[in-house]
Amino acid sequence: MQNLATKFENLTIQSDFIFKKVMSRKRICIHLLEELLQIKIADINYLEAEKSLEPEFVSRGIRLDIIVADDKNTHYNLEMQVKNTKNPDTKNYVLPKRTRYYQALMDIDLLQKNQEYDLLPPTYIIFICVFDFFAKGNYVYTFKKRCLEDLELELPDEATTMILNTKGTHGSISKDIKSFYDYVNNHVINSDFTRQIDDEISYLKLDSKVRREFMLLEARLLDERREAKAEGKAEGLAEGKAKEKTATAKRLLSMGLSVEDIAKATSLSVEQVEAIKAEQA
Repeated sequence: MQNLATKFENLTIQSDFIFKKVMSRKRICIHLLEELLQIKIADINYLEAEKSLEPEFVSRGIRLDIIVADDKNTHYNLEMQVKNTKNPDTKNYVLPKRTRYYQALMDIDLLQKNQEYDLLPPTYIIFICVFDFFAKGNYVYTFKKRCLEDLELELPDEATTMILNTKGTHGSISKDIKSFYDYVNNHVINSDFTRQIDDEISYLKLDSKVRREFMLLEARLLDERREAKAEGKAEGLAEGKAKEKTATAKRLLSMGLSVEDIAKATSLSVEQVEAIKAEQA
C-alpha cells in the first residue's frame, strides 16, 4: 500500500484519474472549453464521468474520461492522452481510429430509438495529447469532413475532432490554453487558471475518500492485468500443446499409421486427424 500511497502523491494532471477529477469541477471544465473554442458557455451537464459505452456484447467497450453537454446541447468528450500507442501487431498508431470509434459510440448513445438522425447534437471529441502526433508543431489540429473535389465544401454533420498538442510551438490559442499546456507539460503555474487547477489537485490529494477511491481503482486494474496475463499464458500453453499434437500427428501419418490410431495417440479427434491428412495430401 505504501507504493500506491506514493504513486497517489505523485499524480499530476496527466493522470486519467486526476484529470477526470479536475474536469469534474464545472468552473474549470467550462473555462477550458470556452478558451479552447472561443465561445461562451452558460452551464454544462455531466453525462457521466468516465462513462463506459458498450453497445453490443461482441463490441469493444470504451471508458470515456469526461462527457458533458452545454446549455446549447453541444456534447463534448475530453480525454487526456499521454502515450502515442501503437498496435504491436500492425505497428500502426491507434489514435486516429480511436477518435473515430469514440465518435461512433458517442453518436449511438446520443440518438434514442426511433429518433430522426437530424436530432443528433453537435459533438466535439477532444484529445489532449502530450506529444505531437502529426509532427507539424501546431498547438491544435481540428478536423471536420470536407469534400475532396471541393475543399471549401464541408459536410454539415456537426461532428468535430480536436487533437490538442501540448508540445506545440505555433498557432492561435488563448493565453490560458497556453498556460494550461505549460502546466500539463512541466507543472508550471503562470496564470490564475492553472493556479485554480493546481489548488484543486492539492485539495484532492488531501481528501481521504479520493485517496481510497484511487487505491481501489489501482487494485482493480492490477487484478484485471493479472487475470489478462494469466489468460494469455493459458492460451499460449493451449496453443503450444495444439501445435505439438499436430506435429506429432503429421509424423505418425508419414510413418503410415491409421487415422484412428493417431487420434488415440494424440487425443485429437478422428476428424482433426483427417483434416491434417488432407492438408498433407
